[in-house]
Amino acid sequence: MSFQDKSIKCSDCSTTFTFSAGEQEFFRSKGFAEEPRRCPMCRAKRKTQRQDSNSRSW
Repeated sequence: MSFQDKSIKCSDCSTTFTFSAGEQEFFRSKGFAEEPRRCPMCRAKRKTQRQDSNSRSW
């Protein structure tokens, strides 16, 4: 399957980001069927928030 770069609008900040062919190939190899809904910055921010909330619940 041939992948091509795609422009996607972030569901959190509405910024348009590029979902590169390499990222698409990586996502497919990991079994992810869906495209990302968040830009890389919002994904990182959300991941940090999840880690912070997990570290507080003992």
